[in-house]
Amino acid sequence: MAFDIDRYARESTAVTWEDLDYEVFRDNPLPTDTLRTLRYMCEIEFHTVCYLRDMLVSPSRKDPQVGTFMTTWNWEEIWHGEALAHVLALHGITVAFDEVKAKRVKLGWRDRLSPVKQSLLSNIAGTDFVAVHMLWGSINERSTAAGYKRLAALEDSPVLTTLLRRIAAQEAKHIAFYTTQARARLQDNPRAQKLARLALRTAWQPVGSGVSPEAEVDHVLRHLFSGPDGRKEIEAVDRHVAKLPGMEGLTLVAEALDARGVPA
Repeated sequence: MAFDIDRYARESTAVTWEDLDYEVFRDNPLPTDTLRTLRYMCEIEFHTVCYLRDMLVSPSRKDPQVGTFMTTWNWEEIWHGEALAHVLALHGITVAFDEVKAKRVKLGWRDRLSPVKQSLLSNIAGTDFVAVHMLWGSINERSTAAGYKRLAALEDSPVLTTLLRRIAAQEAKHIAFYTTQARARLQDNPRAQKLARLALRTAWQPVGSGVSPEAEVDHVLRHLFSGPDGRKEIEAVDRHVAKLPGMEGLTLVAEALDARGVPA
């Protein structure tokens, strides 16, 4: 495959953020809507470990490349959360581990049953589930990167823009792995293609759905993707997905925005 997993794991580093001049926020704090979106992003980055937990009970755990990637990916995502938490802290907003953990507890039986459900369904699907996992990850990472790109464009803050671009650069590597794997596993595999389309059509929702309150999901989607420029980013995500084997015609992300009334 084109993606060099050994090099990725060997060269992985925590996102650099301590060198930026955060003092600018004391005189020029970020707007309330931006801070609300940043908090959402921060909490979802910290929640990555739960997604990893669910995948470790699926057939994906048996693939050495996927296992190496997921371990490294989770570590990088945690540092994305730490960097965003620092920006929020300078604005008097605390996103601590205990607070994130408390939100997970509030999810109740849904969260506790998630790995059980994942284990049952994924192991019934067998190795073709890995194709679903990789495609799902590709969509999530592309839409996440689009979110960071849009927030950087919306805010006239060189410090925030620099930080978001650094995070997005790591997300680009995640996209490359997921997409390379998805393409290879879907190619010439009609069963995996049908399974993937079914899973996406019946279960996929924007990143953070089911974890964050619906009002927060709606806020982030409207804040980042309303209007022609926002919709352009989302349509680009859908186009990339539609180019993968068996995914022709899918417009999942745009449909999710339409369903939530996000203006194009």
